Amino acid sequence: MELDLDTARAAFDASTDFTVGLEEEFALLDPADLGLRPRFEELQRAASADPQLAGSISGELISSEIEIRSGRGADLAAASAAQREHRRRLFTLAERHGVALGATGTHPWSDYREQHIIETEHYRRVEEGLKYVAWRNNTFSLHVHVGVAGADRAVRVCDRLRPLLPLLLAISASSPFLDGRDSGLHSARTQIFTRSFPRCGVPDAYGSWDAFADYIEFLVSTRSIVEYTQVWWSIRPHFSFGTVEVRICDAQPTAAESDALAALIVACVAQAARDVDAEVPFRDQPARMIEENLWRALRYGLDGELLDLERRRPYPASDALARLLDWCGPARAQLGIEVELPALNAAQRQRRMSAAGMSLSEVYGVMVSETRETYSQG
Repeated sequence: MELDLDTARAAFDASTDFTVGLEEEFALLDPADLGLRPRFEELQRAASADPQLAGSISGELISSEIEIRSGRGADLAAASAAQREHRRRLFTLAERHGVALGATGTHPWSDYREQHIIETEHYRRVEEGLKYVAWRNNTFSLHVHVGVAGADRAVRVCDRLRPLLPLLLAISASSPFLDGRDSGLHSARTQIFTRSFPRCGVPDAYGSWDAFADYIEFLVSTRSIVEYTQVWWSIRPHFSFGTVEVRICDAQPTAAESDALAALIVACVAQAARDVDAEVPFRDQPARMIEENLWRALRYGLDGELLDLERRRPYPASDALARLLDWCGPARAQLGIEVELPALNAAQRQRRMSAAGMSLSEVYGVMVSETRETYSQG
């Protein structure tokens, strides 16, 4: 399978600014004990009776996971409306087949060694290439696609958003528990996926499509990759859709949190595009500096400190949302985007329940109940 960089560039040249696509990943669970269960293929077959649902669900590495996609919306409102309908249909189907759905970045206790890779050519290739790294990756996330016209412009938008990725991670952290214990992290998902997969995490700053394409051509020519989806960065220009895809966030236990994070990401991409167009001064931060912030975000989430990379000093991570909202204020005003997130994110809420004496299964049960009550309403 060859990568056609000319076709990919053409996709960006034909793209429309600020179209939106949403992708949400859910754990498939036994309603009785809330453990992971390999039910994807069964639900996929059942969904074939509903053409709208069949076209919006996808497999994602393991049989105990399902992804729901909005498709391309003309704007955030259109994508969100489509996603709400797809969620409603998915939750109705899952309930009919005796499956519960979970939406935190990791499952708190199910053993990754008991999970099965789905039977697709892509995921067989992933398993063969990565082995333990793929087997260990039982994770769930939110991905947001935002249309950006122009290939060079899309690359420069990605460059400008690199330092903001740790802020988005800290805000979205929802996975403190793994392997039946408190991991001590706020996003264990980031540790076992972003820190383990090759070509993952914070990409370099490329400055232009040609420089970016040169790196992709290097990967292809050295047989490092055979398809672009083997580049798992936390932000990337998406070859097929002409979008900037932001992939840093944990899955969210409530629909309102997922919607708010998607809105925040759309506003950030739009603001970065505005700044590129206006040639607002910008200094690329070294990857080592952003990675330091990424560690702080996955370890301490909103309970710790992040680093102001321009001023070279720490600040409370709880200020991350306010900082992002202030920066992307002009884009939010232009697009009519409001962002409302709870005072405590999902990782904070779970850890506080645990500290109050609730068992791991009880804490996760609360999360699953929130997911059912909010996502299933459409």
